[in-house]
Formats: sequence, C-alpha cells, structure tokens
Amino acid sequence: MYTFKKEERLCNKSLIDRLFHSGSSFLCYPYKASWLYVDELQQAPAQVLFSVSKKRYRSAVDRNAVKRRMREAYRLNKQQQLYTHLQASNKQIILSVGYIGKAIERYDLMEKKMIKLLVQLSAELAK
Repeated sequence: MYTFKKEERLCNKSLIDRLFHSGSSFLCYPYKASWLYVDELQQAPAQVLFSVSKKRYRSAVDRNAVKRRMREAYRLNKQQQLYTHLQASNKQIILSVGYIGKAIERYDLMEKKMIKLLVQLSAELAK
C-alpha cells in the first residue's frame, strides 16, 4: 500500500513526450503538475515522474534531496488521495510533478502541498 515500485515510475520516453505535448497542467506552488489519461494497460493506476530544475538547483545533492522528499510525500498519500478515485472511475493516468519552488522547503510543508496537489488533481480528473 505504502510502496513506490518500478511499475509506478514513468520511464517510457514516448509516453513522457506525449505527456508534455498534449497533457493538461496546473500549478500548485511549489509544484507544477502535468497529467494525461492513457489507454495502454498499465500495472499501476498512475505512473509518475518527479523533476527538479538543474538551472535552479545546480548541486545534484540539492536536486536529489528535493526529489527524495517529493517521492516520499507522494508515496504516503497517493492511495487515499489519488488511487481510490482512479480505481473507482477505472481510468489510468501518467503524471509529472516538477518542483518550481525558489527554496528547498521542509518536508512537512512539502507533504502538505503534495496532498493539496493530489486533491486538486482528483478534482481535475472528476471534471
């Protein structure tokens, strides 16, 4: 339940291209989310990609720390905020979460914002 397996990670280059060219997006500071429904059968209800700008955070240590916090917040909250909605509507999505914040935030704030992003995403999917 509280896992983040390989099947849940978005690695397919063609899917990533399609996500950024024809997907929908919204801002939920300090995150920018892009998402797209997919027809191909996936093992997980959602495949997700986390990114942090190399231009804003030069140090790989900083980028990795931010991505680690984002993944952890997603892993702990995906089931109740996102997966239940997707499984009820029998849909599958691909999702990209980019960090656009100016500073590296504390984990508790990042988790609160991740929950807000997942709730906002569920509302977008319900439309």
